[in-house]
Amino acid sequence: MSAGSVTNVFLAGVGGQGILRAAEIIARAALVAGYQVKTNEIHGMAQRGGSVVAQIRYGPEVHSPLIAEGTAQVLGALEQIEAIRYAHYLAPGGLAVVSGQSIIPVTVSTGGAKYPQDVKDRLGRLFSRLVYLDAPKAALEAGNIQAANTVILGAMSGGLDLPPSAWMEAINTCLPEKHRGVNVRAFEAGRAWV
Repeated sequence: MSAGSVTNVFLAGVGGQGILRAAEIIARAALVAGYQVKTNEIHGMAQRGGSVVAQIRYGPEVHSPLIAEGTAQVLGALEQIEAIRYAHYLAPGGLAVVSGQSIIPVTVSTGGAKYPQDVKDRLGRLFSRLVYLDAPKAALEAGNIQAANTVILGAMSGGLDLPPSAWMEAINTCLPEKHRGVNVRAFEAGRAWV
């Protein structure tokens, strides 16, 4: 990030995956690193497994929480179809971190639509810098499958200019003490992917 510029981070997933907590951790890490931060979240039908997105912008001076299409330096997705849905927010050459998890929407389970079978190929064509990982598996290996969002954050951190100490302080501030250890391990597992 050059002096005076703003970093744009876009998160996508479905309700229950921890998108809002992940956005809180990114925002806190940026604050700890000394940046001004603005965030925006769209919950949609979050409680019913619907799409959830969060936008985080940080820099020396940030005027708006909204990310213009094609300007996010990093896009993180906890569900692979959500990465495709919001790909247009990523800047050319930006980093896409995508969990290979599939969460079948109601429209598919009721027969109204079909879940694509070639998602990984589509992601490879959409993103020139793609980190595709099994976040739930890595989280389970770290101690709790619910830390998949923190695995994604760890991988995303490789494309962001925030120091590891800021991430650790953010995790410790944003999470209850009983969940910190597993989330630190999940974050480190994600960092190992990049």
